[in-house]
Amino acid sequence: MNDFSPIERLFNLFNKTAAILQQELECTYLDALAETAENLFQNQVLQEEMSDITKKRVWKQYEEVNLADYSKEEIRQAYQFAILKGMQKNVQPHHQMTPDSIGLFMSYLLEKFMSEKKEFTILDPAVGTGNLLMTVLNRQPEAAVAAAGVEVDDLLLKLAWCSANLIEQSIQFYNQDALEPLLIDPVDAVICDLPVGWYPNDARAANYELKADEGHSYAHHLFIEQSVKHTKPGGYLFLLIPNGLFEEAGAQQLHRFFQKHVHIQGLIQLPMSMFKNQQAAKSILILQKQQEGIPAPNQVFLAAMPSMKDRQAMQSVMMKMEAWFKENKR
Repeated sequence: MNDFSPIERLFNLFNKTAAILQQELECTYLDALAETAENLFQNQVLQEEMSDITKKRVWKQYEEVNLADYSKEEIRQAYQFAILKGMQKNVQPHHQMTPDSIGLFMSYLLEKFMSEKKEFTILDPAVGTGNLLMTVLNRQPEAAVAAAGVEVDDLLLKLAWCSANLIEQSIQFYNQDALEPLLIDPVDAVICDLPVGWYPNDARAANYELKADEGHSYAHHLFIEQSVKHTKPGGYLFLLIPNGLFEEAGAQQLHRFFQKHVHIQGLIQLPMSMFKNQQAAKSILILQKQQEGIPAPNQVFLAAMPSMKDRQAMQSVMMKMEAWFKENKR
């Protein structure tokens, strides 16, 4: 046991107990993982339908680990590794997790842009398993952050909710289509790994400025508009976008929308090494919702991120960004 790192020990706990529950409850690994996470949070075995022998087996595993001995990041990472294992067994297009490296960089950006605020609100309208939102929240220790997440998929939301409980992050979750009307007040910041593809509900899309002239609209365009709508004037948006966003159909419409509602603060292309192929490559788009008295930046920050392993090249980009902040941040 001592040969394992804290994250490995926790992963083994999640994995072993989820496997036991999966077999006993005859459910998927991911459903069982959510069940075992809730057991750990409640400090009891909640599945009454299980046999006493199985309950004792599971409880014996729980007794070997005290969550209070682990950091929020260790718990988050171990739990997300277990989720990744479950996703490999049952891959669905919308069951994709934002990589930690992107979450870490988004955390840095949020910290820089929100540095003057001691407390702020944040929304992730496509929260998924919560990995991006919780990576960001774990790295905002100096500020009091009120967070909300929206997710249409029941299982992903359940996994996110259990994760938030385990790492003691207070997040308000909403189980709905994020492009339907949201009962969420405008926030200071939005972070989102935009769902890319077509949105099938043409009747709902008709209410958006960025709807397609004919046929289905792009979901990622509508998510941008919904995110801007739910951002306070002067607030920021940190959006993970496909690299082809400004070349695809509807790009001119998007450009007009941006001119009307936001200032582009930055566009940072992520390294190709992070993605399976060029079509899957993404960038981080940083927007600020327009507010009277706040002009556009003198210069938009543009950068292509090198491989995260190239420390010297990374340091060069970070220095460039620090210089941009001094020049443009008000």
